[in-house]
Amino acid sequence: MTGIWPPDVGGPATHGPDFATFLRDRGHEVHVVTMGDTEPTERPVPVRSVRRDRPFVIRYPRVAAAAFALARQADVVYATATYAAAATAAAGARKPLVAKLVSDPAYERARRYGLFRGSLESFQAPAGVGAEALKRLRTSALRRACRIVVPSRYLAEIAVGWGLDPDRVGVLVNPAPPPVAVEPTAFDSTTFVFVGRLTEQKDVPTLLQALRDVPEARVELVGDGPERERLERLVAELQLEGRVRFVGSLDRRAVLSYLAGARAAVLPSAWENLPHAAVEALAVGTPVVATAVGGVAEVVRDGENGLLVPPRDPARLAAALRSLLDDDTLRARLAANAAPSVAAIGRDVIYERLETLLLDAAA
Repeated sequence: MTGIWPPDVGGPATHGPDFATFLRDRGHEVHVVTMGDTEPTERPVPVRSVRRDRPFVIRYPRVAAAAFALARQADVVYATATYAAAATAAAGARKPLVAKLVSDPAYERARRYGLFRGSLESFQAPAGVGAEALKRLRTSALRRACRIVVPSRYLAEIAVGWGLDPDRVGVLVNPAPPPVAVEPTAFDSTTFVFVGRLTEQKDVPTLLQALRDVPEARVELVGDGPERERLERLVAELQLEGRVRFVGSLDRRAVLSYLAGARAAVLPSAWENLPHAAVEALAVGTPVVATAVGGVAEVVRDGENGLLVPPRDPARLAAALRSLLDDDTLRARLAANAAPSVAAIGRDVIYERLETLLLDAAA
């Protein structure tokens, strides 16, 4: 079960079809329940999609019902989102639940509903009646999971703080894509690439503000999301037309091609767990400029395979972009270290571990 699926973009949308394909190729029968605005564009296994534009009170029960119908014939339920629906389906079908936790879902909803505006870390303290209700629902659902997988030590520590059994919470990083021949997109040497959903979390406005101080830099924004129209207006207000291009959603191979052709990947997130885009950029030999938030520093090491800057700081981000444009030696050193830094977390290695967790849960 997952909340997003191609043509959606983002880490879970990448993980879903890729891991489903891996399991299918290993001889497992896999069925997917997801949500979407349009029909799924990737179907390596049977995919049931519930329209995301339906009201929540209609949409969520339909997700739970679809999951329950499939769970009755399954050995294990694996959820990367929609944890309450997954927990309900697994409990009703009396099947084990394994959850992949990529964020604090209560925090994401509290921000979406305007119940909280602070940081992820500050949200862990008492945060108001509505936010506390969301926390209780989140924790109640996750307590039904026999195993909870998180991609970073940072998020694991936060999740244990919710009262989850620490013996059920384990760190398994997001995998690097397999080493395949990727033809880099032919950008000029001043082009940076952002990959991700255009949401408040990714804080693309800070990147746009930084561009004003690096007039020769260009940015390709790969992805889509609810912030796109606001960002297009901001590009016009900052007079960045011609230097910022909204590419939209691309398939994974095209994303890797864009990353491979970039001067660097840029991830200006305000908060984060451990983004797939960082691992993917490093895997194709491209350094990463990212904010030092969440678990990012567990894979992007400042001065070794990328540069880290504080969040919401356009001046520091601009300085990092400038240093990569002006210093070819620095860029070459970071690029040389990029792929080796993620060699130990290749796709097959990580997915085999996750497969073992699912088999153990089913047993």
